[in-house]
Amino acid sequence: MAGTVRNRVAWMVFALLAIGIGLYPLSYVFASGDFGLLAGKAKELLANQIWRTAFYGHISFGGLALLMGWSQFSKSLRSKHLELHRTLGKVYVGSVMISGVCGVYLGFYATGGVIPALGFIGLGLIWLYTTGRAYTAIRKKDLSLHQGMMIYSYAACFAAVTLRIWLPLLTLIFGEFLIAYKIVAWLCWVPNMVFAHLWVRRKGLLLD
Repeated sequence: MAGTVRNRVAWMVFALLAIGIGLYPLSYVFASGDFGLLAGKAKELLANQIWRTAFYGHISFGGLALLMGWSQFSKSLRSKHLELHRTLGKVYVGSVMISGVCGVYLGFYATGGVIPALGFIGLGLIWLYTTGRAYTAIRKKDLSLHQGMMIYSYAACFAAVTLRIWLPLLTLIFGEFLIAYKIVAWLCWVPNMVFAHLWVRRKGLLLD
């Protein structure tokens, strides 16, 4: 009984965090002027229309992927509403492809130089790769590979949540945003992938 309650609470927290951060890009729509991540960027970069398009493409479609992705792990949704599951899955994959490509591009302009740049570019590439493998696997009806890769994919997607948890804590610990940002560029997703690996192994999913 206690284990069931803990699982339900964990699921609710997981879903609420995904929904909350998934809706975060809306704040950029209603905000007047540059704020948040844009506030610390150089004026020259903000004037670059390609960069701005990539930025809004990344946060908008990334937010959409985050909003939809958590529901795909619901056994009830898959069993009772399979067609909805498939539709949401297609929207998720499309959103990841757009957000991931934009994210890789943005990674080259990451604040702090090569260390955070490599971290965010690596995250984007892994997100694109695992999502692409999950899609091709289900097209081949390889359910085990599909489920395993989707776990990795959403673990990468969930970096948007863990980044916003770690960044203020690290900034408080080190007393400097730049140091915290260099660390969080890796910390926001590497532990997620380790957790995903353990989850895949626990579920006994076969990845070729």
